Amino acid sequence: MEPGDVDNGLLESLDALRPASGMDKALARRICERLSADENRVVAVAVSGGRVVGTASLLVERKIIHDGGLAGHIEDVAVSARFQGSHIGTALVEYLLDASKERGCYRTTLDCQEDLIGFYVRLGLEPGGVSMRIYHG
Repeated sequence: MEPGDVDNGLLESLDALRPASGMDKALARRICERLSADENRVVAVAVSGGRVVGTASLLVERKIIHDGGLAGHIEDVAVSARFQGSHIGTALVEYLLDASKERGCYRTTLDCQEDLIGFYVRLGLEPGGVSMRIYHG
């Protein structure tokens, strides 16, 4: 990912998760710059016809347990509506699973909606607990 992706379909791809295309582009570029500079994050984009049509993120976390091992967390897997079913989500997740393994993570997790469990199981992931959350604000 690079800040120029904001003007090239990145925000529209994220609309698959929640409305993002109306976001202030200058703010979005600053966020992309910060994320790109974070050595503990990988943001992958899928491009078709010169435009971003999908994205997903990997966050790598140092743990106290597992002797200070690393855990990967895949977040924000999003594919533009008209490209869903084209194996782009599969390619993004597989890329980030490989990146997590290459960085030495002992595990990689992701949260998903129940209707997507089958998709992620086909990629080798398995259900492992219940995700809990609270939204602040």
